[in-house]
Amino acid sequence: MRRLAAVLALVVLASACGGGAGTTAPETTGGLESAVTTTAEDPVAQKAATTTAGANSATTTMPAPTSTGDPTVSTTTTMPAPTSTGDPTVSTTTTMPDDTASSTTATGPADEDASPASTAASVSDATDEIPPDQPFNPFRSSDPDLRQCLISVFGHGLHDELRDRRPSPAEDAAMEPCMAAFMSSASTTSGASVPDDSEPDGSVSSGDQNNPVTSIDLATSTYPPLVTGQLLLGYIPAPPGFDDCIIGQIGGDRLGEIRSKQPPTGGENDMAAQCLFQLQVPISLLDGQGEQTGGDPGDDGGPVGPADPNSGQDDGGDQVDELTESIITVSYPSTTYSVASGGTSGFFTTAQNADIALSTFGFNNTGGPLSFNYPSGLSSGGTRLVMADTWNNRVLIWNTAPTSARAPDLVLGQPNFTANDAGRGRGQMNWPVSTSTDGTRLVVTDTMNDRILIWNSFPTTNGQPADLILDGDGNEPSKSRIEWPWGVWTDGRRLAVSNTTIGSVLIWNNFPTADDQPADVLLTGSGAMGTPRQITSDGTTLIVGDHNAMASGTSQNQLANSGPGTFFWSTFPSVDDQPYDFFLTDPVGEEVYGSWLRGAFAEDGRLFTLDKTLRIWDSVPQSATTTADLSMLGQGDVGGFDFRGGDFSSVVVVGGRTYITSAGAMLVYDSLPSSPGQLPDFTIGAADIYSDGQRENYIIGNPVPASNGTNLFVSSDLDKRLYVWKNLPDESGAVPDIVYDFCSYRNEERRRRHECLDGWQPRANALRGDTFAMAGMDRLVIWTELPLAGNLPNLEFRGSIGSVPLLNLAGVAIDDRHFYLADGDAGAVYVWEGIPDGTTEPTATLSVFGPEGISSDGTYLTVSTPAARPRRSEVFLVDEIAALGSSASDIAGDANLPVGALAAAGHLFAADVNNSQVLIWEDIADALAGLSADAILGASGASETRPEISRSQLFWPAVASFDGSYLWVGEVKFSGRLVRFSPTG
Repeated sequence: MRRLAAVLALVVLASACGGGAGTTAPETTGGLESAVTTTAEDPVAQKAATTTAGANSATTTMPAPTSTGDPTVSTTTTMPAPTSTGDPTVSTTTTMPDDTASSTTATGPADEDASPASTAASVSDATDEIPPDQPFNPFRSSDPDLRQCLISVFGHGLHDELRDRRPSPAEDAAMEPCMAAFMSSASTTSGASVPDDSEPDGSVSSGDQNNPVTSIDLATSTYPPLVTGQLLLGYIPAPPGFDDCIIGQIGGDRLGEIRSKQPPTGGENDMAAQCLFQLQVPISLLDGQGEQTGGDPGDDGGPVGPADPNSGQDDGGDQVDELTESIITVSYPSTTYSVASGGTSGFFTTAQNADIALSTFGFNNTGGPLSFNYPSGLSSGGTRLVMADTWNNRVLIWNTAPTSARAPDLVLGQPNFTANDAGRGRGQMNWPVSTSTDGTRLVVTDTMNDRILIWNSFPTTNGQPADLILDGDGNEPSKSRIEWPWGVWTDGRRLAVSNTTIGSVLIWNNFPTADDQPADVLLTGSGAMGTPRQITSDGTTLIVGDHNAMASGTSQNQLANSGPGTFFWSTFPSVDDQPYDFFLTDPVGEEVYGSWLRGAFAEDGRLFTLDKTLRIWDSVPQSATTTADLSMLGQGDVGGFDFRGGDFSSVVVVGGRTYITSAGAMLVYDSLPSSPGQLPDFTIGAADIYSDGQRENYIIGNPVPASNGTNLFVSSDLDKRLYVWKNLPDESGAVPDIVYDFCSYRNEERRRRHECLDGWQPRANALRGDTFAMAGMDRLVIWTELPLAGNLPNLEFRGSIGSVPLLNLAGVAIDDRHFYLADGDAGAVYVWEGIPDGTTEPTATLSVFGPEGISSDGTYLTVSTPAARPRRSEVFLVDEIAALGSSASDIAGDANLPVGALAAAGHLFAADVNNSQVLIWEDIADALAGLSADAILGASGASETRPEISRSQLFWPAVASFDGSYLWVGEVKFSGRLVRFSPTG
């Protein structure tokens, strides 16, 4: 048996009278268990003819850090289980066996059988005994003024109804004046009466009428500062209603400061006690929750670290096999945005502009000189610091390596520090990954443009065009072909470049002097290179990291016979296919396979490399068994640090400082690290060393949209999150209203290093009416009331639904009759009549090879099969499924529809990730008949397939959602934009 506890992180928003509906603490009903899944398909790996996972898989799936730079201020609240089934407003901690479905109720009235016995009299004539562990319900209060005020607002009938259910957000807002007057009166009125049917445990009363005890005295004696201080600081989970109450007293900004560990004042402790007193919170629910397992309390009256539902279970050491608690955190970013009006007309046209873009600052907008989008490719040449800001299509240059978080001095690829559109001019770039300089010459891999840019003298002006361009075509590796160049190295005399998608490295023995000059040496590792990435050299040794190498020693991926590792040439190659000396996969000597190495040499000759962590080698490795002399403690180590190693990690040493690119920021050591636990000294591009600039700016990895024309839901397997816009945004860069985070940590130390022990990656979602579902790996969660108020899923299935095993869920769809679930490993699409509850079996099981994304408009069911050859989408008639069950067959025939097909409102939209286009047929029947698409988005025509970010172009679009007014398109893997198009024709 595994206990599931749901934990909410409630963001504190400043507002009057308890914060309004937007700050009401949502109910907690259940939790999600762990799941691990791969990210979206990898067109690059397919292009490279490998069978390995995508080039970016499992490299940047870091959870959100705890940081003062986070624009949301979060608190963690564990809702207590009720002692009576009669109160539907308090959710339960559900106990269930593995591989079963849990059904929990987040909102709505309780069943009649579970309700407390009612009387014919109205609430004004009767009150109910409230069990001592229940929170205060104002609609059950015996206070005559509060009761009369609420009746005047809601009337007797609705007032009675609200005794047995939770108020809606609108009802919460309507009752605010009554609650404000009630709390104000209670804080100033003398006497010892408790304004409810029961007193909290440990409450006191006064019989001395000559020296009456005020409500403040009662409150502070019942809830002493040791308790309120820990509660305000977030060490004790806040009971329902507390945050709303205290915000009304001290404001949301101040509560946010306290939750950021600024100690509360004595007056604030008193106000917290009064809130607890008015809410009638049993002291037994608070006692001991914030106590430490050891050490002395902090000066602020709280423990050294925040309380955690799993605190005391372990010390942050070895990871356990199974968690006893699963956590969902819900946060509410402070956001305002323009709301779309909807009601569009017409249809889409080829190459039309998009309206807005989310998960970005906007079109042609980087966010400024210090907003990075996957920085990479650090180099120096001695004094300067050069960095490729890859997803922003630019290279940033500091004329002197920065000693603080200051802006760069120069930008290449763009005319200024704001623009980021891609282009193919000599002064433009499309996804530059690596740089190299000898201090005079500068070389940049212009990766998506399949070319190398060279400046013969170091550039001095923004957007300065390159002097030379190396470009070349061909079908096989050759000395004149450059295809998706990733890594580059030069010492000013020689030049080396990796061709990632064609498995080769090119070397110029003498620095090129003309455009398109062929290379002198071609290396393929005798065919062992798969997708070679970064290049590192000191002029003598050549080191090439490979994500999908096919050399010996890659036993971590026996099925594909390939895996990450690093080729070493002890002598710089001078002839074609000079054999490499060894291939290194285990940099720590513990049979722990890292990723490929990439790095730089320090002035003293030491080698600095990155894989999953930073490693320092006192001398160049001489064999595959050589281990690093110093390996920094990484994400999985107690006391370690998350370097967020991935495709874009790079390191360089300049002037005794160590610079590292890390997700959305650059980390800096003011010295050369000398001990395993040494932390970076500062960061550039994020709030602090623990923060991720991507998370801070709500850049979403692999966004999967679902819109109903009023609300927008976006799930992300890479982020392990669900983002919710309660209204359709009508401006670029709009921040979501609600964020669900499917990650759990054991303690604050693990949170700082982003070790998500129980993360779940929702890979697909579906929306129909009031039902919203998400699926990924062996998990399916279903809301039967849309997640618009922080409410948690009503249904969760883990491992199976009845007799149906859940192996690798990659698609989910809902129409008016059926619920569909695609399991890639099972090769099946399961079909249920209505929403599955674990007691009914599928009415049909469709046999499909490697199904992923699916959709249904009630007439057609589309199923993407990216693993099939050719890659295509299958189409089934829903009526035929209903009539024939599992015998229903694909009707697409020879239409050869692209993957990513979406059936909606009689139209067919196909997000063709490989060609960076969205194909649109106004009538799905035309698509099935093999006719050409009526419109193409993201390109001027079918032949334009180069991925680019702009208002009219797309970069690997993979999934779409059409709500009748707008088409939302999510870009994946090496882009994360969510782009909206409106009909124009």
